[in-house]
Amino acid sequence: MNSMSGATTSSAVKEAKRVKKGRITGSFGMTVLAYSITLLIMFPFLWMILLSFKSNSEILNNPFSLPETLSFDNYERALATLNMGLLYTNTFIIAAITIVIEVLITFMSSYALTRMVFRSERLRQSVTAFLLAGLAIPAFILLFPVYRLTLSFGLLNTYASLIIPYIATSISFNTLLFTGFLRGFPREVEEAAIIDGTGLLTLGRSVVFPIIMPVVATVFIFNMLYIWNEFPFAVTLISNETMTTISLGISQFKGRFNIDYGGIIAASTLLIIPQLVFFAVFQRFIIEGMTAGAVKG
Repeated sequence: MNSMSGATTSSAVKEAKRVKKGRITGSFGMTVLAYSITLLIMFPFLWMILLSFKSNSEILNNPFSLPETLSFDNYERALATLNMGLLYTNTFIIAAITIVIEVLITFMSSYALTRMVFRSERLRQSVTAFLLAGLAIPAFILLFPVYRLTLSFGLLNTYASLIIPYIATSISFNTLLFTGFLRGFPREVEEAAIIDGTGLLTLGRSVVFPIIMPVVATVFIFNMLYIWNEFPFAVTLISNETMTTISLGISQFKGRFNIDYGGIIAASTLLIIPQLVFFAVFQRFIIEGMTAGAVKG
């Protein structure tokens, strides 16, 4: 009896050691994989920083080598060429107006799709599919018709020429996030507010909207980064230097017969660093918003 008990205990200990060894090996493998992916993602940014300290001849002849001298000439030239105050001002004005309008529009439309009573479920699904169909349409396909419409309305070289297409192209993504969260939003909260005599406008503004703030923050962050980096619409609809945005300003380093590679890379670095800081500060809200939409949807 004792020998059988001893054998069972020994077998259990061996099994526990095997499982523990497997967990350690798996954990080590996942750690190596995570660091490898991080290095792979960071490599282009680190390489860009390295190139920003090189001269144009070094960039073309030895792109992967270390800089011969640590020179800030590219950054000085970038700051001297670009009116950073004007670029940031234009971009922030466009972003602020765009995000406020699109959040209001997509929140109301998403609330209607998930809460209002339709004549048939097929109609609800058709409207939802129509709003989400924009995710499959590349922005480049819209450039010519948007340009013709903007020209017809006399809106070229104005804030509205960028704000309107930015709102239109963001509706699909914003609707996807809002509807995903609102479908799992507990109706009991709204029903209790309605019983207390709350109207529809007050219900949406004071009850629902504060609760979905993680999703609103996610929408704000993604749209801010999109507007910050958007180039096709800006280069097509803006030709006045006083209306230039941040992403469009970098193109000033490209001439008709020559390209200032060092200036472009230095300006691109100055463009990306604020985004990294912005993303690092607000990444918690992105994770919360995406998780809430995924789980509750």
